[in-house]
Amino acid sequence: MKNTIALVTGANRGIGRAYAERLAQAGAPAVYAAARDLASLGDLVKAYPSVIPVYLDVTDPHSITEAASRARNVNLLVNNAGVAQLGGITNRDSFDDARREMEVNYFGLLAMSRAFAPILVANAPSAMINVLSIASLMGTPRLGTYGASKAAALSATRTIRAELAPKGVHVLGVMPGFVDTDLTADFNVEKISASDVVDATFDALVAGKEEVYPGAQAAQLSDAFFSNYKTLEKQLASFV
Repeated sequence: MKNTIALVTGANRGIGRAYAERLAQAGAPAVYAAARDLASLGDLVKAYPSVIPVYLDVTDPHSITEAASRARNVNLLVNNAGVAQLGGITNRDSFDDARREMEVNYFGLLAMSRAFAPILVANAPSAMINVLSIASLMGTPRLGTYGASKAAALSATRTIRAELAPKGVHVLGVMPGFVDTDLTADFNVEKISASDVVDATFDALVAGKEEVYPGAQAAQLSDAFFSNYKTLEKQLASFV
């Protein structure tokens, strides 16, 4: 960590904040904490001198270009910013939520990856951490459009890995189950902490893994998916 210069999107709360705090606590010389609301980063910046606030909206190309220009020394990019909306795919009248999820969760990750790929290559060995979801692997009732956006992000992550690995950039996909954050406040389900996700992420990064499933729920679902997806699909259908 003491040689790590990181940029974390969505660093003002939840998992993103946990990544930024852990990096700063571990001695990273600089942690660019990116968010749309700079005021929301105030206490984080005050607590950790190495944290540098950066305005960033992953759906705004101009702000991405500005952030990349400012943070040209980055050797770790954490693509964490995301949105989620509860609801099925076939029983909703509007496409607005689905478009928003795709814009942030897929196109936002893609835009950040394109902007920072040359920087990570120039600063290799380096790494990119893409925070996805166990819903990336499977169609999950009541999280249908969210899962679709994360599945697209997982597909992109695997292609980005194939393109950047020969250039010294390690790309890690992180797929937890439900995490106890503002994003899941309305979900009455078992959750793990953001700190648990961060622990699993850095353990996986050190071990050279390409994908990690933090928490018992995600581990069990991933095992079930790779063992017999059709059986899992029928089990998930009972949660409509």
